Amino acid sequence: MRKHFNQNKPNNNGDNQDPNNKNNNFFNNNPLMVFVLFSVITIFLFKTFFAEDTSSQNMQQYAQTKQRSASYSDVKELIKSGQVEYVSIGNANIKAVTKATGGVQTTYSARRIVPDDTLIPLLEEKGVNYTGVSEDNLLADMLFGWILPIFIFFAIWMFLASRMQKNMGGGGILGMGNSKKLIDTEKPKVKFEDMAGNKEAKEEVQEIVEFLKSPDRYIKLGAQIPKGVLLVGPPGTGKTLLAKAVAGEADVHFLSVSGSSFIEMFVGVGASRVRDLFEQAKKVAPAIIFIDEIDAIGKSRASAGMMGGNDEREQTLNQLLAEMDGFSTEAAPVIVLAATNRPEVLDPALLRPGRFDRQVLVDKPDFEGRKEILQVHIKDVKLAKDVNLEDVARMTAGLAGADLKNIVNEAALLAGRNNKEEVEQTDFKEAVERQIAGLEKKSRRISPKERKIVAYHESGHAVIAEVTKGAKKVNKVSIVPRGLAALGYTLNTPEENKYLMQRHELIAEVDVLLGGRAAEEVFIGEISTGAGNDLERATDIIKSMASVYGMSDFAGLMVLEKRQSGFLGGGMSSKDYSDGMSQKLDEFIKNTLTDRYNEVKKILSDNKEAIEQMTQELLDIEVITGARVREIIKENGGKVFEDEDLHTEALK
Repeated sequence: MRKHFNQNKPNNNGDNQDPNNKNNNFFNNNPLMVFVLFSVITIFLFKTFFAEDTSSQNMQQYAQTKQRSASYSDVKELIKSGQVEYVSIGNANIKAVTKATGGVQTTYSARRIVPDDTLIPLLEEKGVNYTGVSEDNLLADMLFGWILPIFIFFAIWMFLASRMQKNMGGGGILGMGNSKKLIDTEKPKVKFEDMAGNKEAKEEVQEIVEFLKSPDRYIKLGAQIPKGVLLVGPPGTGKTLLAKAVAGEADVHFLSVSGSSFIEMFVGVGASRVRDLFEQAKKVAPAIIFIDEIDAIGKSRASAGMMGGNDEREQTLNQLLAEMDGFSTEAAPVIVLAATNRPEVLDPALLRPGRFDRQVLVDKPDFEGRKEILQVHIKDVKLAKDVNLEDVARMTAGLAGADLKNIVNEAALLAGRNNKEEVEQTDFKEAVERQIAGLEKKSRRISPKERKIVAYHESGHAVIAEVTKGAKKVNKVSIVPRGLAALGYTLNTPEENKYLMQRHELIAEVDVLLGGRAAEEVFIGEISTGAGNDLERATDIIKSMASVYGMSDFAGLMVLEKRQSGFLGGGMSSKDYSDGMSQKLDEFIKNTLTDRYNEVKKILSDNKEAIEQMTQELLDIEVITGARVREIIKENGGKVFEDEDLHTEALK
């Protein structure tokens, strides 16, 4: 909690403080700056008044002489001619005073750059008085050349450090160990009713809410509430919102901080911030500490490498482990919630019982969950009567809550851009396509030849998707460019999320990917570069079938590659097979792709009339719906798989 002070309040001596007079406190708050300023003035005065070289003292008796500059050779000629009475020799300068001529003497000054061993003998030969003088003041030079710059640098550093300390609230070295400015402390007003979907996740954390509300009920029974709960899920699924809802339901303080906030250039700062964070939480207990992206500090210490892991991140993690071991939830109810989308990289010590006892999966919503989320986000949106949220929910399978929120907002923006009074269904469809395929590029000019290639390509994708068992149904086919590189696209949107895929479904996905390339070859007679990404994805699927999922004859059930996919898909893989097995894998991928490609070409040839009609409609109107695709196939004698669950025989 922040305290507000009245800056106009009289001090203890009765003097009124002027809040606008910042110069009043400058010297009090910066004593080192005052010391440096005083030192500079003192050294300057010393250099000016007390560091006069001895040549000026020896030349005082010749103060009435004329001053002239000359070359060193001219001065030597004057000495040789006997016109010089007195000579002052310095490290780099020489001054020669001539004998009085008409009552007037002249002082010649010259630079003596190179050593001259003949000068002293010449002066003694001519009987000239001479003396050596020191032109340098060692003390002043040391002060100005070494000590003063160090003092100035140190003063500037301390000044910036003091400013940083004020900005960060003080504490620790330079104030960087304090986390007051790095955390958000609030009592959220978010409730579970404001968070749609993820019913199971809300049920899991409901126990925490009950404990924070009435801890005595659990303590009397000898139960111990988990000290830490890890919220795991893909990005955008509402982990932070769920944590706020827990604090809002329990009506407790919510201390939110990002994992990256603990990492600084100085070793030890992160550990200091962890200590300060827990101290603040105990002061306002009951409270919830929420650490977002905890993988920034909680990565496994085993991955530190040969040089060890005694760095800032490891020290911060060690301090977090110690703090979670050291505080008791019974005396001061403080529960740590953390969020991550990469639980596989976290240190095992962080996940053991007594620290993060429980993991709650906050997954992408299902069909019902998407409908509920859309209902939450349309509360303030004016909808037209034709808006059907169920259709929008069907089109957005696999999208997270943040994606759905963005789609609703994008639909409202599109309606406003077109000066509509209400948001219509077409706006939602366009918003979904923008989210999935990218921004429509109607201004991109492509030649008639390329339009024809794209039309056949997309028609091939669409027909294979509709006539192949296990493939995702077509929602829309377009030859209008979208995104960065897509000249056309076929939108396949399943009505529900897929968590498992059978072998025939993987093969069907490969067939759909190969459909565009096959259509170009069958109906145009020449292939193009448009299928590059399709071939890459098809290759990855076939490779995974053999190396990860045990769906090949040559490897059997043997897993050739170990993957850590997490929630982002893909991930790192490690090769764990011989060169001979690698050759067999390459042959399997090549042969499977060739077989499927030949089968796809045959299917397209059998549906020639449907492809030609669909291509012509795309060239005429650029966009056709999935329903129209199915009508075209049926009109030309083709067979569409309406419901794949009616067919149980796997595709061989």
